[in-house]
Amino acid sequence: MTAGVSTACLYPQPLEESLYDLAVNGVSCTEIFINTHSELKKSFAYNIAEMLKRFDMKCVSVHPFTCEMETMMFFSDYERRIDDILEYYKLYFDFMNTVGADIFVFHGGKIGSGKNKDFYCERYSRLWRLGQKFGIKTAIENVSRCQSASSSFIREISNMLGSEFAFVLDTKQAVRAGENPFNFVDAVGKNIVNVHISDSGEYGDCLPIGKGRFKFRNFFEKINSFNPDCSVVLELYRSGFGGIGELISNYNVLENMLEIYGRGEKK
Repeated sequence: MTAGVSTACLYPQPLEESLYDLAVNGVSCTEIFINTHSELKKSFAYNIAEMLKRFDMKCVSVHPFTCEMETMMFFSDYERRIDDILEYYKLYFDFMNTVGADIFVFHGGKIGSGKNKDFYCERYSRLWRLGQKFGIKTAIENVSRCQSASSSFIREISNMLGSEFAFVLDTKQAVRAGENPFNFVDAVGKNIVNVHISDSGEYGDCLPIGKGRFKFRNFFEKINSFNPDCSVVLELYRSGFGGIGELISNYNVLENMLEIYGRGEKK
């Protein structure tokens, strides 16, 4: 398994500055969070790709800033919306091809959107198939305010979608939704391609590793048994750590935890 850090940890610092700070501090793997439309321009993507190459850094996944629009654009009855959003999401896929990422993070519809599972799967499949044309897996992330918050929902749609399905497991979002993160591993283990990791306990659900009571060893052993190629990305809120030094220190802790699996070792 591969350890990484999300650029979202340093928000609202500009994306390129966040990436640079991670790179110069030795982070070898990242998830890029696109924050606005201008960051999808080809010139911007090329600059990001050059920075990744310069520091021998890998981008495993990309998170869209348009996730809050996905209920309206993907899961309404207004057909023109999904046509338009699919066309727009090609910009993300082009960006990903430029920077070398192959996992696209998808929140999906919010709780209470009123759509059944067949409708949900049909709309997700359209995005999945579009992504496949670019060599990209669109992976649904469990988010506490979305339908994906439920491990039983994820299990059901995974069975319905078959090979057209991938999953991003966010431990803090599972805790926030009242779910045990291990439930998602049990539900769709072999389809988990990316993990957003943080600690949790009585002091919060998005803590630096070591500040809570999450059972990391048991969790990583279980993930590794299903997908040893899974990326594990540290994702903390900016208010949750003191500065870049503390963030890098936590990344080093994560690397050391994953070293036993053969992919977390430092360069």
